[in-house]
Amino acid sequence: MTPRVLGLMSGTSADGIDAALLELPGWPALGARAPLSLPDGAPRGRVVAHTFTPYPPDLRAAVLRAIRDEGTPGELTQLHWALGEAFAQAAAPLARGADLIASHGQTVQHHPRLDAARGWHRPATLQLGEAALIAQATGRAVVSDFRPADVAAGGVGAPLVPFADWALFAQPGVTRLLLNLGGIANLTLLPGTDPARAQAFDTGPANCLLDEIAAQVGLPCDEGGALARAGRVHEPTLHAWLAHPELAAPPPKATGREVWTLSRLPAPTPLSTQDQAATATEFTARTVAAALRWLPDAPHEVIVAGGGARNPALRAALTRTLAPVPLVTFADLGWDARGFTDATREAAAFAFLGYAHAQGWPSTLAHTTGAAHAARTGKWSPAPGAS
Repeated sequence: MTPRVLGLMSGTSADGIDAALLELPGWPALGARAPLSLPDGAPRGRVVAHTFTPYPPDLRAAVLRAIRDEGTPGELTQLHWALGEAFAQAAAPLARGADLIASHGQTVQHHPRLDAARGWHRPATLQLGEAALIAQATGRAVVSDFRPADVAAGGVGAPLVPFADWALFAQPGVTRLLLNLGGIANLTLLPGTDPARAQAFDTGPANCLLDEIAAQVGLPCDEGGALARAGRVHEPTLHAWLAHPELAAPPPKATGREVWTLSRLPAPTPLSTQDQAATATEFTARTVAAALRWLPDAPHEVIVAGGGARNPALRAALTRTLAPVPLVTFADLGWDARGFTDATREAAAFAFLGYAHAQGWPSTLAHTTGAAHAARTGKWSPAPGAS
């Protein structure tokens, strides 16, 4: 029987929940405990259904307060369960067709590196969205807590999707790079089908600075890159941002909104909203291009996904800074016929990670996160009545 797993994901943009029902032709039945190996033939996965459930304004505001470290323990507790209810509601339309659910939850704090000045005395991460509520509402077992498991094993807890990228998209003889532009930008390099040669890490901000800038004029994001296209890059600010020490650190590395927020970046001179957006857009493109120096192999192509893939100003800046390597989309490769789009890639990836955990396989490429060993990630939240 072909496995079907429902992946639930809300990223650092914190705008809502993507639910992707991933079908896995050619892979062993769920719970078969077969050895891990790539199936012959293609495709190795299909997204057969997808929904996006935006957060209500009050819930998104509460998430952003938690990200800004403004929530009390009581508020965080309430938010954890409110997000669990939201994830359960997002899962409900597709859960009946799933054998298993994998929920990433909502990251509100991620501290992969120590910073005594900020009270970060140990590596830590926090994802909210109580998985037991999803299990109770859907009657399906739920795998969760992917990032804490990796951090506990000595990793930086991100990026985790490279294992699924390898399983679903690696191709013999092709060195491809998958670039995700969510709130944070991260990349996965796949040199052929050898997982030991894969590389992955966070490169810096993607949409988080742009979202913060857009909020100054009452917008949720820089829709269509309109703000950036109406402004000019301010070179002194750009160069001040490019000197950030986070960008000089070698992988494995992860980052988040705790680092990339306007209040923590130098501001040589006040800028208009449009000039800030133009500068932030160029900054993201430059940091992505600069990150390629850490890669052992030059990619044949860069496949862009995530919300930033729908921003033509950011796409244009990346096309220019990454040249001559071509920037392509899932649609350009025909993968949209299999349901893979910039909106489904990460939710589908966590569906595969949940499937891998259920099979007893590692579900992270430990060398990309720095984990001490390829520990199985995830925690079971059994369905009601399950043992």
